[in-house]
Amino acid sequence: MVHSFESTLVRQCALTLAGMKPGSLFCFSHADLSWVRRLSAQWDTRLRPLGLSVRVLLERRNAGSALIYVWRPSQLEQLLSAPESQAFLESAGYQTGDVDCLLEQLTQRLSSHEEFPHEIGLFLGYPLPDVIGFIEHRGQNFTCCGLWKSYGNPDAMKQCFSCYRTCIDTYVRLYEQGTSIEALAIPA
Repeated sequence: MVHSFESTLVRQCALTLAGMKPGSLFCFSHADLSWVRRLSAQWDTRLRPLGLSVRVLLERRNAGSALIYVWRPSQLEQLLSAPESQAFLESAGYQTGDVDCLLEQLTQRLSSHEEFPHEIGLFLGYPLPDVIGFIEHRGQNFTCCGLWKSYGNPDAMKQCFSCYRTCIDTYVRLYEQGTSIEALAIPA
């Protein structure tokens, strides 16, 4: 089934639209990546008054796809400025700074590193212990798997994932019933 840019945005970014996570990422395939860039910029303009931003983090020209990042700048700033987040990013080779600076470094890593930068989980709002656990265990030995691999209390994460799944299902249903993306976005 082929999904439109907008339906993919809702399906993959519902938690960020709802204000439950600071960021979401989705891959969108299209033959014309300049069209994807323009559409991302249009959605950035439309969602910015609601406290959300949209940008292309990576274009895969050979694959005809792009990674689109949707985030809440205020939430992401709060998360990434926490001392434990700053220490983690520094240990991963980032020069700490404001969100725009950190996003530029992430964008550069996505396009220039052969290995996927798994610290991206922090930018998506995954708990820091889960991001560290995934990196240290190379994606193995997790205690629970849902929207990401968790390395903490499995019962608590199953409850969290269930809540997240309910939100996603609700947002998709509302969008399919005609609710606009702007109406789905909880203002910051």
